[in-house]
Amino acid sequence: MAQQRIGIIMNGVTGRMGMNQHLIRSIMAIRAQGGVTLSNGDRVMPDPILIGRNAEKIAQLAKVHQVERWSTDLDAALADKNDSVFFDAATTQMRPTLLAKAIAAGKHIYCEKPVATNLKEALDIYALAKKAGIKHGVVQDKLFLPGLLKLKMLRDSGFFGRILSVRGEFGYWVFEGDLQPTQRPSWNYRSEDGGGIILDMLCHWRYVLDNLFGEVKSLSCLGATHIPERFDEQGRKYQATADDAAYATFELEGGIIAQINSSWTTRVRRDDLVTFHVDGTHGSAVAGLNDCLTQARVNTPKPVWSPDTKQTIDFFEGWTPVPDTQAYDNGFKAQWEMYLRHVAEDAPFKWNLLEGAKGVQLVECALESWKARRWVDVPKLAV
Repeated sequence: MAQQRIGIIMNGVTGRMGMNQHLIRSIMAIRAQGGVTLSNGDRVMPDPILIGRNAEKIAQLAKVHQVERWSTDLDAALADKNDSVFFDAATTQMRPTLLAKAIAAGKHIYCEKPVATNLKEALDIYALAKKAGIKHGVVQDKLFLPGLLKLKMLRDSGFFGRILSVRGEFGYWVFEGDLQPTQRPSWNYRSEDGGGIILDMLCHWRYVLDNLFGEVKSLSCLGATHIPERFDEQGRKYQATADDAAYATFELEGGIIAQINSSWTTRVRRDDLVTFHVDGTHGSAVAGLNDCLTQARVNTPKPVWSPDTKQTIDFFEGWTPVPDTQAYDNGFKAQWEMYLRHVAEDAPFKWNLLEGAKGVQLVECALESWKARRWVDVPKLAV
């Protein structure tokens, strides 16, 4: 059994998501388990070099997690032929420029989403990657969540019958920063810095809807900036110029209707920070990040509407959990393993830069819908 090294330039991993999900729980976890097994029994071992602008911060991160290589010189890292993959989890606004530089250097690409702040740049990057003949992928982590994997299993088994509708609820209260410290970066609430929940979350909802229920055909979206003033990391008041909530309805192929609320200004009274309620002719299911509950047609209660008597049915009862019939790994790690196999042996990997561009397309359509206050068609991308 041979071991193959893949050098990975990891840019932007000092941030919360890049550090926790991609460096610690994905790449370092893969290294700890001895790499990724290929179809012939060989193993691929990722060898990261951490790239950041702050030398002190990146050096400390490397030391804590026992990463031997780090640098503040991205150009030098891209010039090193020993590292074949470039990964980016830094700011969305810089991503197209960084990806273009990496593609020009002959690197394979893997990156967070959104891949760009507008569809033209997203498609341009896809075209560059396609012309260069490099392998490319975009993080689509929610498809690998245990709760959504259980939903997929229910769908594939025919449990739902004909799917009628999907209702998604995402979000929680993000503190403004005065009463309590905020738990999200202040740039998230400034549109000039690439903030906004529509740009952040509708890229996720595109791949969730497309892959689990049906391709998005059209949508209606209303955004809002419910909290106009917030406080930054230094306690300074600033104007929130980006949307902090979005209320969207989608028409999917097959006549399925989906509604998804996304909000950083809501207090949670549901099973998880994100839930998807799916109704079908034969059964319904509610999935969160990890768990999924079902109610079949024959187990559905028969309530009667009466405003004069107290409801006797506990609607939270009568739902059956889908059991954990397999071990579910971290979703980010699972997709990293698939991507590394794709690079090493050309294993199938469908979540490429074109799929990332579809997410940006949905963002643009949602913003257009909000501005024009009307339904907007989502055309198939001609590439």
